[in-house]
Amino acid sequence: MTRMSRARVARRIAAGAAYGGGGVGLVGAAAIGLVLAEVRFVKRHVGNGHTPGSNHVPSADGRYGHVYDTPGEPPLRLTMLGDSTAAGQGVHRAAQTPGALLASGLAAVAERPVELRNVALPGAQSDDLDRQVALALADTSRVPDVCVIMIGANDVTHRMHPTRSVRHLSATVRRLRTAGAEVVVGTCPDLGTVEQVQQPLRWLARRASRQLAAAQTIGTVEQGGRTVSLGDLLGPEFAANPRELFGPDNFHPSTEGYATAAMAILPTVCAALGLWPAEEDRPDVSRREGFLPVARAAAEAASEPGTEVTAAMPTGPRGPWALLKRRKRRRVPEPEAAPSSPSGV
Repeated sequence: MTRMSRARVARRIAAGAAYGGGGVGLVGAAAIGLVLAEVRFVKRHVGNGHTPGSNHVPSADGRYGHVYDTPGEPPLRLTMLGDSTAAGQGVHRAAQTPGALLASGLAAVAERPVELRNVALPGAQSDDLDRQVALALADTSRVPDVCVIMIGANDVTHRMHPTRSVRHLSATVRRLRTAGAEVVVGTCPDLGTVEQVQQPLRWLARRASRQLAAAQTIGTVEQGGRTVSLGDLLGPEFAANPRELFGPDNFHPSTEGYATAAMAILPTVCAALGLWPAEEDRPDVSRREGFLPVARAAAEAASEPGTEVTAAMPTGPRGPWALLKRRKRRRVPEPEAAPSSPSGV
């Protein structure tokens, strides 16, 4: 599927999500039987990541960046929402989860403590976001400063209709933004990179994943959030080293995979909070950055991992416009210690 075709499909999915239409399916009807058969095969042999002992997700909730404690200054609040990728399934230590890595990185950039809360649920689909956002906003005196959402893979594998998927995500972004939180969405990863997935499902999975990722971008940006393309779990190094960037279950990311994802998302989290250098917000032509119609920007981002899309102009010759950024990644610092006052995920 070309990027222009992906842009048209993503626009139709997002429009269906916004106005209640049917939109389009993830794959052609003729392929559904084959896809279902292959998915059942993969689940039997991969277990969808649920190998013995892999269901445990270490709790990373707590305060990071104690060295920056200042009397009278409250910590920044970071909340993670989404599925097993947001929760950090597949690693053994709290410090290895994406939430802990992002909290540590954010604390270092802001030079301020960060309080992390993770309400993500392994196995969650986008319709679980309604429950998760209710948890995130339950205490009105402690509204998150920024929320990171990583969702979509289970929507593809469970064949949730993309318009329904995007509708739930858009509603979540809208509720969080209305409450005053900044929102960064890590869009649907490329399931065509799962090593056990065979052709032709690999091609179909890649197409479906990128199609959903582009539609998620449109829905998120239109509600005032920002997106970062997770693609093939972020970077050409994944294609070269799939065994290194996948965990022991060959489905969820490894420690290195989560660190790579966190490095890609951190600059956008910081930019959303006004903590990134101002010059970085200007488009860099040498990195092929610029202002594009939101659907085209979404399609471009879905094809290139680590790409950020954020709202630019509410309207233009071809509808809303967005800024496409390829921010320079920075090393995420290792959490200095186990978080204080942890609570369950």
